[in-house]
This record gives sequence, C-alpha cells and structure tokens, in this order.
Amino acid sequence: MKSEHGNVLIIGSGVGGLSIAIILAGLGYDVTVLEKNRAPGGLLRSYTRDGIECAVGVHYLGSLDRGQVLRKFFDYLGVTDEIAVSRMGEDGIIDRYLFNSPATHPAHFDMPPGFDAYEANLLQAFPAEAVSIKKIVTDLRGSADMLHNLDILHAKEGDFSLLDQSRPYGDFLDDLGCSPGLRSVLALASSWIGVPVSDCPGYYHSMALASYLSSSWRLEQSGTAMADVLVNRLKKLGGRVICDAEIDTIVVDARVVKGVHLCNGEYFSGSMVVGAVHPGVVLGMLPDGAVKPSYRNRIRKLQNTHSVFSVHARVDAEDHPEISHNIFKVETDKKGNIPDLKYYQLRSCEQERYSLLSILTSGNDGYWLPWRETLSGRRGAEYRDLKKRHADRLIQEAEGVFGAFSGLKVLDSYTPLTLRDWVNTPDGSVYGVLRASSQVLTTAMLNRTAVKGLYLAGQNVLAPGVIGAIMGSFSTVKLILGPLEFQRQVGL
Repeated sequence: MKSEHGNVLIIGSGVGGLSIAIILAGLGYDVTVLEKNRAPGGLLRSYTRDGIECAVGVHYLGSLDRGQVLRKFFDYLGVTDEIAVSRMGEDGIIDRYLFNSPATHPAHFDMPPGFDAYEANLLQAFPAEAVSIKKIVTDLRGSADMLHNLDILHAKEGDFSLLDQSRPYGDFLDDLGCSPGLRSVLALASSWIGVPVSDCPGYYHSMALASYLSSSWRLEQSGTAMADVLVNRLKKLGGRVICDAEIDTIVVDARVVKGVHLCNGEYFSGSMVVGAVHPGVVLGMLPDGAVKPSYRNRIRKLQNTHSVFSVHARVDAEDHPEISHNIFKVETDKKGNIPDLKYYQLRSCEQERYSLLSILTSGNDGYWLPWRETLSGRRGAEYRDLKKRHADRLIQEAEGVFGAFSGLKVLDSYTPLTLRDWVNTPDGSVYGVLRASSQVLTTAMLNRTAVKGLYLAGQNVLAPGVIGAIMGSFSTVKLILGPLEFQRQVGL
C-alpha cells in the first residue's frame, strides 16, 4: 500500500488523529501525524502543577468491558493492555446527581452500573412513572446493542437508518409525559455531549447514556500516559509524530491534495491528508477555490458546542479521601431542562498527602470576550483576576457539597480561550460540531470534502467523546477503503 498510496499526513494528534493513524499504519500506509503543540495528545493530554497531574478531556470512560464498543476499539488498536483502568460502580454508584429543585426533584439520584439497577433506581425515585420508565430502559437496551454491535460502521453506504433517529430526545420525553424530575435525570446524558436535551437527537443521547451504563471506568494513570500509549503504538507500526508542526496551508491542485506547508516554511508532500481537527480549522487551511462554495458555506454555518471552565485544586487527603463516583450539581428549570451544571471529581493523586479536586462547568463565554484576540500567557492581570474570582466562587460552592476544605490550594484554572489556543477549536468548543437535531443535515457526511485525498476524522465526523472520536476515525477509514475492503481488511 505504501507504494500505491504514498504518504498520509494527519493533522492533529488527539484521540481522533492518533486512532486513525494507528489504523492506517496497521494497514500498511506510511503515516505522519503533524501536531502544532510541543507534545501530542490534544485534550487527552493532562498537565502537571505542583507535581500533580491535572486531567483535561478524559475524566472517565464507558463501555470497556469485553464485547463492548470501546474495548473492541482498544483491542483493534492494540492498546488495551497498556491503558490501566479501574472499574467504577463497585459501591453501586457511577454518578450522583444533586438537584436544586426539591419541589419537583429528589434530593439526589444515583446512576448505577447496569440497566437493571438503573431501572430500579428510576422506579424508586419516580414510582408513578413505571410505564414510561419501562419504555425508556427498553429503548436504552436496544441502543446499547446497536452501539456494541457497531451498527453504524457496518451500515451500507447510504443507509442512514440509525442516524435517522434525529428527533430530539426531549420530544420523546414529552410524548411520554415525563415529570420534570425524570426529565432532568435523563437530560444529564445530553449535557455530557454538550447538547440540550430539547435539541439532542435520540440516538446520540441513548448512545452516550448506554455506553456508561454498560460499564464505566477511570484511568489509573494520567491522560498523558494514555496519549503516550497511543503514540508508542503508532511508532511500533512504523508511523511517526512530529510536534511543533503547525499547518499553514493544505496544498491542493485541481481539487487534488498534494501536501501541506507548515508555518515554519517546511513542506510535506502527501497523497492523502486527514484533518483530525475541527472542520472549520481545516477550511481555514485550504486555499480559495479548493472546495466548492456550497461546502465552504456549510462549514461556516455550523454551530459548535460550548466550552468549559475548569478548576483543579489540591486538598488534604486525610480529611478529603478519594470519592469513587462522580458528582454533578444540577441546575434545572420548571420543565426539567438543565441550563447549567457543575461536575466534581475527588481523586487520589501522585502526592499521597493530597487529593485532587477537579471542577468543570460551563465556559460562560461572555466573561472572556475582552481577551478574545489575545493568546495564552499574554492576557494580563485583569484576566488573571477574573479567572481567580471565578475559580474562588466555584470552590466556595463546592464546599457546600464536600464541606470546608482543609489544606486547599488552587493549582490551576482554565477558560474557553485556553482550550481554543491549545487544541485549535473554535471558541474553545470541547465537543466540536454541535450534534443537534436542528442541524442534522448540515453535519451529515462532513468527511466528504470533494477534494481528492482530503478527509476529516475524529469526533466531528460522527459523534463526540472518546468513543465517538474513534468511531469517526474508523468511519473515515471505511470511506477511504470502500465498504467491501473495510470489511475485508479491518473486519471489526
């Protein structure tokens, strides 16, 4: 294949870029991954403050048990044994939801591992809605089967039967007459992937929820360690990763890709270029006339998911030991929709006397508009003061959940602008393209660029998150090979 296809250049080294690089390298392609940052990994990669690893994009994983979708992907990529994980839910809880509306919601709801336990918890919390709950859980089981059987990847070209489930999940809940409390419990899964339940296609909602109910896991090592496992696997297959390699232009001649120019003046030739970054970023790398105006306008009109603000702090481990489940503090409206939430994780860390508290919440993009034209490290004292005040408010609110913190030290906080500059995503969007019912047609088949040899990969192709990003990369390989060759050569 190397002599037939020439060099494959992959832009971006997040989970999408590294996974498609490993797939293609394993098939015999000559693969080079180009990463603009000093180290590969994108949002996979954690960072260190005071000797403590702070996670960015990977806080827990779903469906890693035998026969489940992420386990199938990791097995194919050859990395399962190298990524150390621990199973969540041994105490019966994966996520605990704390609600702010006692008149319509339970004080808390625990999401357990397994569909039977989930149904039992729903029935205990909402006994008057047994008929609706039965329907909801039955549909979730079906979605889990489709997910683990990889129905999307095995579908024939032009078969959109799975993605046709584009009706908002909120409408489905309305049809069932769900109470605000039950609606909020179910709406959490849409919030995980950055889409309001009122605009979240039913399949994406159910896929996200089913993946974690099937089995949930935490990394035992850092996100950096996971990124390094993928990079090392690629190198063993003959591929390479080049960092500090920011792309200036994708070179196209007569709508055929030829290679890329870097910002430092270097040129890499390639008969195939895969953009494992946001499609809008890829569009900005293309010269005028490289793609049809209709495709360019389609990409420009895409709505993206919002970003996040995050705080990492250390606290005394003796007073604040690791909590084995995640905690969500959920804001709800009268109907049961979720305008905002806080995500908390309290884990042991590299320094035994401390635990690491991580908080994620909405990015509040408007806060940071005065610094939109600036770069990380050059935003000044006012920006740092605003970050500190916002972080302090979140810490104070967290004490209402955990109690007063002893030995507290804020290690770091980051804003949507930080993420924008790090992973080159519009406005720091965490999950990229908004996979909403309102733009299903706009987001369909984004990896068909009409430029021969130019493809997209990762979470913007099919679905968000680690599972969605890797699935999107397999989908792009299917497009490259064709369905028959994909079944013959990949054969998941």
